[in-house]
Amino acid sequence: MTDAQDVLDSGPRRLYTPGIVPYTGAAMRRDSCLSFVLAIVTLAGCRGGGNPAPDDRERLPTGRYLDPVAPSTKLASSFPLGAATSRDGNRVAILLSGYGKQGVQLVDRAGGSSRFLEQRAAFVGVAISQDGGRVYASGGNQDVVYVYDWAASGATLRDSLVLAHKEPRAAGTRYPAGVALSPDGRWLYVAENLADSIAVFDVSSGALVGRWPAGRYAYGVVVGPDGTVYVSAWGARTVAVFDPRPDGSLAPRRQLDAGRHPSAMVLSRDGSRLFVASSSTDRVTVLDTRRGEVVATLIDTPPGGPGEGSTPDALALSPDGTRLYVAEADNNAVATFLLSQRTSAVEGGPARDTLVGRTPVDWYPTALATLGDSLLVLTAKGYAPPANPEQGHPGHRGHGANQYTLSQLQGTMLTIAQPRPGAAIDAQSARVVAANRWMTPLASTRVYPPIEHVVYIIKENRTYDQVLGDLPQADGDTSLVFFPRAVSPNHHALAERFGIYDRFFVNAEVSADGHNWSTAAYATDYVEQTVQSNYSGRGRSYDFEGTNRQDEDSARVAGETPYDDVAEPGNGYLWNLAERAGISFRNYGEFVIGTGKGDRDDLPAGYRGVKPFLAKNTNPNAPGFDLHIQDQHRADVWIAELNEFTRRGSMPALEILRLPNDHTEGAAVGRPTPRAHMADNDLALGRVIEALSNSPFWKSTVVFVLEDDAQDGPDHVDSHRSPLLVISPWARAGVHHRWANTTDVIATIAGILELGSLSQFDHFGEPLRDVWRDTPDLRPWSALTPAVSLDERTPKRAPGSDASKGLDLSFEDRVDDDTFNRILWVAVKGPDVP
Repeated sequence: MTDAQDVLDSGPRRLYTPGIVPYTGAAMRRDSCLSFVLAIVTLAGCRGGGNPAPDDRERLPTGRYLDPVAPSTKLASSFPLGAATSRDGNRVAILLSGYGKQGVQLVDRAGGSSRFLEQRAAFVGVAISQDGGRVYASGGNQDVVYVYDWAASGATLRDSLVLAHKEPRAAGTRYPAGVALSPDGRWLYVAENLADSIAVFDVSSGALVGRWPAGRYAYGVVVGPDGTVYVSAWGARTVAVFDPRPDGSLAPRRQLDAGRHPSAMVLSRDGSRLFVASSSTDRVTVLDTRRGEVVATLIDTPPGGPGEGSTPDALALSPDGTRLYVAEADNNAVATFLLSQRTSAVEGGPARDTLVGRTPVDWYPTALATLGDSLLVLTAKGYAPPANPEQGHPGHRGHGANQYTLSQLQGTMLTIAQPRPGAAIDAQSARVVAANRWMTPLASTRVYPPIEHVVYIIKENRTYDQVLGDLPQADGDTSLVFFPRAVSPNHHALAERFGIYDRFFVNAEVSADGHNWSTAAYATDYVEQTVQSNYSGRGRSYDFEGTNRQDEDSARVAGETPYDDVAEPGNGYLWNLAERAGISFRNYGEFVIGTGKGDRDDLPAGYRGVKPFLAKNTNPNAPGFDLHIQDQHRADVWIAELNEFTRRGSMPALEILRLPNDHTEGAAVGRPTPRAHMADNDLALGRVIEALSNSPFWKSTVVFVLEDDAQDGPDHVDSHRSPLLVISPWARAGVHHRWANTTDVIATIAGILELGSLSQFDHFGEPLRDVWRDTPDLRPWSALTPAVSLDERTPKRAPGSDASKGLDLSFEDRVDDDTFNRILWVAVKGPDVP
């Protein structure tokens, strides 16, 4: 392992200029093997830290830069959501819950080696016996906890503690998350994330003692020195407290209010203080466990920020209990709080709590552990993502060839000196400020043309090169074009008239976080952590667009029963900004569920928004994601209402329109070809702009068109680069090379309509303030007809048709996207195209 001795830099603050220098290391291949594999992972080849030269900086799709204070080591996979250490600190067990390989990585610090034990699934929880000889690892959707013996000669699977017996291929019903041992090591406590309960095992016999309700989406478990058990409820705002009984059973004591959506926890050494992270609210709640009351609330919002977006998702205490370390996932930093005597319960402490500074680390830290005077920091995503020009290419397989966005994420491990007040952390804090661009003025101070109406169109999953890579005046790769001008004439011509953006990037990796980034300027820790398992076929429902546990909660939403959405950001979505600002809003297909019944090929009877304000302002005829419904229908619905607005003389200030059919259905026999789906999407867009440009609202309107993510295609610049269209009489033509991303667009929308901010990402974003004309060009748009028939169907035995059999395309991203991307390549380009 790499020890960072002299890497605490105290150099001057450096300001960054926009640019992209992506990490070019090989991406980790997704391994479909589901058997246990014992692999030796060497700890050589550490990535450097300290003060990087300008050309070494890495810009993330979120707009932030990476400037880690210490070297890092690659882990065996991504998303290390849990870490446990032996009493002497020489052994560390790390649970890896990423998209590809999942399992437990065992680090022998004394011997300088590491072993990775692959599991079928893993999620959050790992515990280690005090002597380091036994490890307990959550098995996620396998509904088991794996037990390993760890000797000097190696580690072996000893047993599996079964939470639920499964039918073959059945999804997990209990879904173990956090795990913890009793002080004497006799009992193992397991948070059952999907069963909202805490289970207890007798570790000597492997017997399940029982289970008790612990709150919605039970997540973390910690145990006090007196044996008291604490369980955080990720989907509520409580920590359940239990007293242990001699027979291993638990007696519920009380529910503590720990703030919205509590997750990670850490106890003081004497057990008198419980620190609880509320990741989506930038807060850590400190509870007096004896009195059952809140002692303090520690806030880690960036200076002047809106109280969302730091994502505190892991906690650790210094050995003397006077400093709290907070992993701030979206700040790519570790915050250090100096605790008051009241908060820490340590004699001689200061009078008040102080956030003394931040230390920059790799991308998205998710776990912490104190090791003597050092702090171990584990990050989920590691480095800036590279280009993916071979994404989906049928001829490129094997290690490093899978360039799918989630496969590019790389977990890392850093060891730093435990931060303390002083010059070192002051300098590190300045680097964090610069890397996160927190010095940027508020978006609402920008000057825009006299625009009163914003139409925001969200599409599905395309990269820049796939659609606009053939525009010769911009930075494109024609070999990666899937949908040239003949298929998407409106996209091409609109870009040429209103501006080409060849440095636009989506914040998201996939649709699950994409629809959150696109509407909330943020994706919560729940979204980020569960996407990895959901997208890799390891269970969990698609909880990312307003419903949780779909079968259960869709009925609640349809019946207008309010509930606490575990994935919802604390500040809400664009429609909540509109509601708070008192402006008019209309929704067409975003965050909706269908309430109609009948054959899938029939138009459903109606659609309903899944949030209260959204439900009141959603057009019931506008579908959500349904590839059996042409985008022409969505355009018809929008145009019909535009005509009604014209008759009334008033149009909503903000509209969101979903046009999803550029997602395509691969090569499903008898269904529209990818070209036909894209042509449908293109013509619908052209028709919307044509209708708007012939309305009285044209002069005072701007239309932003973007993809929710770019996961389903290759790009020679960056896997997150994607098309952006800014369409308005005020939009300036030409090629815009300036860097921009999804949250910069939201910052622009919020600035134009004076809405305020959702998260730190739009608050400190770089709005599109330099893309406007001095005088409007009011010429109307005439929709162009694609050269491809919208009714073109995939014939039998077409390339990719066999692989498309049985694909579940009823909702976005239910298929394995690596497979889907390979299908799309051969369906569009043919199997022999290089």
